[in-house]
Amino acid sequence: MDESKKTKRRRRAAGAVSAAFAATLIFTAAVPVSALEPPQEQRMLIPVGKAVGVKLFSEGVMVVALSEEEGAAKKSGVKVGDILLAMNGQEIESIEQLTELVQENGDSAACLTLQRSGRTKELELIPRQDAEGVYRLGAWIRDSMAGIGTVTYVDPESGAFAALGHAVTDVDTGKVMPLARGAIMPAAVKAVKRGASGAPGELRGDFDLTKDLGALYKNTPSGIFGTMDHAAAAESFGEALPIAEKDEIATGAATILANCDGNVVQEYHVEIEKIYAGNQPTRNLLLRVTDERLLALTGGIVQGMSGSPIIQNGRIVGAVTHVLVNDPTR
Repeated sequence: MDESKKTKRRRRAAGAVSAAFAATLIFTAAVPVSALEPPQEQRMLIPVGKAVGVKLFSEGVMVVALSEEEGAAKKSGVKVGDILLAMNGQEIESIEQLTELVQENGDSAACLTLQRSGRTKELELIPRQDAEGVYRLGAWIRDSMAGIGTVTYVDPESGAFAALGHAVTDVDTGKVMPLARGAIMPAAVKAVKRGASGAPGELRGDFDLTKDLGALYKNTPSGIFGTMDHAAAAESFGEALPIAEKDEIATGAATILANCDGNVVQEYHVEIEKIYAGNQPTRNLLLRVTDERLLALTGGIVQGMSGSPIIQNGRIVGAVTHVLVNDPTR
């Protein structure tokens, strides 16, 4: 296990937006707001469209790769995507802590508790000592991620918010990161890489690591959820709008709120081309960007716009979640 290299990689990502993370976090089709609602029913929400920084710390640490040689992890049956939860009964909270546990354990047999496909299991593993005398598991691991995304709504009564419209997933494994804690922070969009057929664009910016706007409590296929100060939210983000019922959503003209330059949120014209049957968690509407301003700025939907609220006839109808790779206008 090369924990030291992965630790450096994680620390670099914490200071600036990682393009690799953006590609995972921020693919941008549409999900109805009914799927994005917090646990309690909310009929009036404030549509936001503001870009924010997102930092997420995982529960345990995720295995993102295994050593090519027959390392301890591979030999014991550890697989890519496993979440390492405990070693010899002691909970694993970070890469640094696991490194210490491995060194303390030495070359004795260790009991590794992990989660795989929602199930917990235990494996016996014997760390191996390298040429420098350091004990290693033979696995690359990750315990946190950081990037940029868009807040969909905030509830003016409770301060509950949703963002992204899809889960935060690990860039290497595609697995949903199990959330231990996280937050959103102020962000500013500094540049835009325009989208083109076969090459999704992205918003590029930076965020303030010293100030949290709200704390995350859930990472789900329909987005990330958290709470912020509801009084400040109501003052900062404007008027609340009703949520559209499913039968109130129709093909035709609509708008999205997006933050594609600095700190400014603007409303852009789109067309709802198709409403899909069924109840998929992240793809229910097909949109096409028709606003010439947005097309000139971004080429359509780009990474970083995930979570942008969709409004039709004065009601919130959903959130942008994915871009069609071969057609960034849809």
